[in-house]
Amino acid sequence: MTLQEFRESLSGTAPPMPENFALTGLWWDAKGDWTRAHESAQQDEGPAGAWVHAYLHRKEGDISNAEYWYSRSGKKPTQLPLDREWEEIVSSLLS
Repeated sequence: MTLQEFRESLSGTAPPMPENFALTGLWWDAKGDWTRAHESAQQDEGPAGAWVHAYLHRKEGDISNAEYWYSRSGKKPTQLPLDREWEEIVSSLLS
C-alpha cells in the first residue's frame, strides 16, 4: 500500500489494515477520532506503536508524555508540522 492509497482509504468506514495497530491508530487520527487512535496505538507495544503514541501526545499538547514515547520509539522529538510528521510515520510504516 502506498501513502496515497492509505489516504484514499480514509473515505471508508474501517481501516485498511486492522492488524497493524500503529497504522490503524494513524488512520483513526486522520478521521478525527483521537481516542480510537490512542487506543489502537496502545495495542502495539513495539517501536511503531510508541512512535504513533508520541505523535498523538504531541498533537494533544502533552509534550512531556510525547517525549517519553519518542524515547521508547527510538526517535527524536520533532518540530515538524503535525501533518508532515503524520505523513512521515505513515510512509515509514508502509515501507
